[in-house]
Amino acid sequence: MFASYLIGLREGLEATLVVSILVAFLVKSDRRDRLPLVWTGVAAAVALSVAFGALLTFTAANLDSRAHELFDAIASLAATVFVTFMIFWMRSAARRMSGDLRAKLTEALGLGATAVVVMAFLAVAREGLETALLFFAAAQGATTTAAPLIGILLGLATSVALGWALYASALRINLTRFFTWTGLLLIIVAAGIFKYGVHDLTEAGVVNVLTGQAFDLSGALPPDAWYTTLLSGMFNFTPQPTILETIAWLAYLVPVLTLFLMPARKGGVTRAKAATPSATPAS
Repeated sequence: MFASYLIGLREGLEATLVVSILVAFLVKSDRRDRLPLVWTGVAAAVALSVAFGALLTFTAANLDSRAHELFDAIASLAATVFVTFMIFWMRSAARRMSGDLRAKLTEALGLGATAVVVMAFLAVAREGLETALLFFAAAQGATTTAAPLIGILLGLATSVALGWALYASALRINLTRFFTWTGLLLIIVAAGIFKYGVHDLTEAGVVNVLTGQAFDLSGALPPDAWYTTLLSGMFNFTPQPTILETIAWLAYLVPVLTLFLMPARKGGVTRAKAATPSATPAS
């Protein structure tokens, strides 16, 4: 549930921020008559995302055992690529997101009503399709479909509430810090999804190397313990992984985590220099 909640919260907040920027721009520029066009694009994007998620579920449910494992593996590996791109893109684009969206919306307003709908649709559809794919991949290791579904719905509801509060200026959060911490957690989640994808490739018979057991933590992590279930649900952790799964997990986590933390270190050095006595205090 937590992994799905985190996906819903992170992706949902990105989409909510996009919508709030578009709505705020139209309200402040006295173009409220164009608001229905934005909501039309948003509704179409949500419908497409739900349909995509339903298509993934339907396709997986109507495949034989080997094809199902292969489909799950492809979905997991694709989700890993998307979430990795999203984490790094959001970190670099967050500061200029507002200006870019306003410029695009200004251009769309000049082109006509259809351009506004398409612009709002494309801005939200990317997040929605990513959410559907990530949810499908993250839910593959769950023992029940109810918990992941509840988790992502709660995450989306929380993101909408946060987005509305930010729009109404009733709540102020440090978005840079928010996306940094959720990015760190999502990297760990993505490492588990990647490991699960490799596991599915093995089950499908596509990969048949290093299938021996890497280690056994079942004594410390019994299958019926709540903390084992928590680790499994959050990060696709298994007490008895194969050597290949362990290598895959480390091969993703170590370099991605290192690259993700490098800008933070550089930023920390920059802020430290700016905080020296010779620096001019910020207003």
